[in-house]
Amino acid sequence: MLHLRLIVPADRTDEVVHLVENTVGTTHLVVMSGVARSPAGDVVLCDVAREAGDELISALRGLGVDKSGSITVENMDLTLSAHADEAEKAAPGEGADAVLWEELTEATHEESTFSVTYVSFLAVATMLAACGVMLDNAILIVGAMAVGPEFGPLAGISTALVQRAPRLVWRSLVALICGFAVAMVLTAGFAWLMDAFGLFTRAMIEADRPNTSFIWKPDPLSFVVAFLAGIAGTLSLTSAKSGALIGVAISVTTVPAAANAAVAFSYTDYGQMWGSAAQLLANLGGIVVAGTLTLLLQKALWAAHRRRAGQMTRPSAE
Repeated sequence: MLHLRLIVPADRTDEVVHLVENTVGTTHLVVMSGVARSPAGDVVLCDVAREAGDELISALRGLGVDKSGSITVENMDLTLSAHADEAEKAAPGEGADAVLWEELTEATHEESTFSVTYVSFLAVATMLAACGVMLDNAILIVGAMAVGPEFGPLAGISTALVQRAPRLVWRSLVALICGFAVAMVLTAGFAWLMDAFGLFTRAMIEADRPNTSFIWKPDPLSFVVAFLAGIAGTLSLTSAKSGALIGVAISVTTVPAAANAAVAFSYTDYGQMWGSAAQLLANLGGIVVAGTLTLLLQKALWAAHRRRAGQMTRPSAE
């Protein structure tokens, strides 16, 4: 269930209440007249089944509630109520299959910001991966992949393409490209520093490294793995099952490939550098393609389901 808190101008309250009352899947409607001060108006509270949430939120935005007042949505972990159970049964579909597009857009917007924190996480992850590839240590590679925050901008690109939001596409691309550029430059500097202290050597980058050599040797399977990871990551975002993102993070070699490219560049090993760059592009491309197709399929399937289920509104009382 979702909990909605609406601030509505007093002259629009009846219209909003009518909409809520006639949306299948809503319950626990509360109206508090004149209690809101900034912005001034009435407060309307209600709970709605997740599968009915996107249409209700879209309808509220259609009434301009987000501009004249506010719409706040919270996920409810536990609701003990027979009315809530009835509302969820009445709403067509399953909550786990429903996509809250406003929530997804907001989440990817936050994760797709080129900020100091984002760059710091990406740079640290890339440096950890650099240590992993030089030591041929798979554990360090896995740890670096888990730390990397790059899935946010990738999901932002997919969401923006499906929602036709060019601003979010540009914002996500800036975070992705500039983030990796800064992280790789810092990692190249880190490699030079480690070499100066005798902790990295040319022999280490030129060694066979059987545990991590796949990083600079991309093949069609690299794209397949990234594609599957992109599907899993997108599903985890749309179904609010964020735990799956950890598995996605450690299944693709974006951060290790960037790290190996930076270290190889610092030692002028351009063969490894270009191989790692190809691996990086294959992973990024696979995730974006998979994420976009997954969202398009979810959108189409949900629309078809809604058409079969009919209108999600109760007949108005005569």
